[in-house]
Amino acid sequence: MNLEQRIHESFQASIETKAQALEVLPTLIVRASKMIIESFLANGKVLSCGSGSSAFISQHLVSLLMDRFEQDRPGLPALSLTGDGANNYSLSRNQPFEQVFASQVRSLGNEKDILLVCCSDGSCPSIIQAITEAQDRGIKIIALTGGDGDEVTNKLVAGDLEIRVSAKQAARIQEVHLLTIHCLCDLIDHQLFGGE
Repeated sequence: MNLEQRIHESFQASIETKAQALEVLPTLIVRASKMIIESFLANGKVLSCGSGSSAFISQHLVSLLMDRFEQDRPGLPALSLTGDGANNYSLSRNQPFEQVFASQVRSLGNEKDILLVCCSDGSCPSIIQAITEAQDRGIKIIALTGGDGDEVTNKLVAGDLEIRVSAKQAARIQEVHLLTIHCLCDLIDHQLFGGE
């Protein structure tokens, strides 16, 4: 197989995964947008974290909420639990690394907040611990997962929401997660600030 054919196959796989996701995710993404708006209107915020490459997606959401997506508007309250390397290093020195996000949820979270987690494999211990801590504090969870959802799916309770991409390859899952984040930001902006 030549190199251009490999690229063609990657594009095609991405298109097919997104087409499959389009059949099941829109209603869930709308529900997630409404959960986040409800949090904002109650003076809550979004706490976001992700494992591995999914950490970027969780940070990207926060930057789009705090700054802007596609229209000028006031910043919205959001915090990335993955973005502060010095803080995460300090936290992991004095406790197991699995607690790095949970300890931040404990310090920063309240029942008006939303914890949004990104985890393509569904079994990251630090994500599981963050979910447990959030639930103990009455914080609702929005989980972006992939494959079978694994442990993350099993941790969710009534009031939480899972947006699962039924794919196996991490790259395809993360591509849909990134599109999901963009859809969420668009819906939040549209509902709160109008515009096109």
